[in-house]
Amino acid sequence: MPSTPAPLPGTATIRLGIALLGAIGFALSYDALRQMALAIHIRGPLTYAFPLVIDGFIAIGICALIILRTAPLRSRLYVWALVGTATITSIWANALHAIHLNHRTRLHLDDVTVGALSAIAPLALAGAVHLYLVIRRHLATQRQEPEGATHSHVTAADHHSGADGHQQFPHPAGESERPTATSVAPADDVAEDSADHVADDDALVAEAPEPSSKPKGRQPSATTEALIEIGRTAPLGRNGRVSRRHIEAAIRSKGHPIGKDRLNEVKDHLQADLDRTLADAA
Repeated sequence: MPSTPAPLPGTATIRLGIALLGAIGFALSYDALRQMALAIHIRGPLTYAFPLVIDGFIAIGICALIILRTAPLRSRLYVWALVGTATITSIWANALHAIHLNHRTRLHLDDVTVGALSAIAPLALAGAVHLYLVIRRHLATQRQEPEGATHSHVTAADHHSGADGHQQFPHPAGESERPTATSVAPADDVAEDSADHVADDDALVAEAPEPSSKPKGRQPSATTEALIEIGRTAPLGRNGRVSRRHIEAAIRSKGHPIGKDRLNEVKDHLQADLDRTLADAA
């Protein structure tokens, strides 16, 4: 069992320093942004919430980047854009606060600046909601991947297994799919010449496995028409479209194996029927 590596010397001190720097930086930015809230005419106690809209969004965005570290590049770039925009806005508001107070004793902003700062709150609301949807979709995709891998494994097994669950191999052209036991049948002709040959052939026939009269495990695969009828009982998937996963589950619940190609054929047929039905209803 591998041992846990010992922490590097000074790690706790570095963590404490990072926490203090973060807290001090947040406090200084908070003070400047609160004064900017007064300058854009936000009333009373709500001025204390304005800095949280900007700097709080930065903190949430960084946490989202950690959650989405395995997400597609497009999603990660989108979150980086949100975090970058919030960071630039915070820096700009802090700098603007200092510059204006450097020229006058009272903070007074022009109309364009006041309008831009006032738009931050609704933009932060929209960005936070969409950020939540991106994270939720990514987590749902992660949960579906193991299930999809299981279905792929079962589907691959269907292409190589027969109705009785035994592995099948292609037969050369002109050769029938007969049990191995019948391959020793020509030895009956040799029995007329030698009794020893007959005894050997009888022993081979006795040792050869006899074909099973009843299929073991799953039932033999049904016809395409029967599979389509079973697929009609499956619930629809996302956006009201035919779900291949639901169709496969319905067919397997009836005890029928189905491969990837036949599953796609059944799904395409049912989707075409559904599209025609919707078109006629319109």
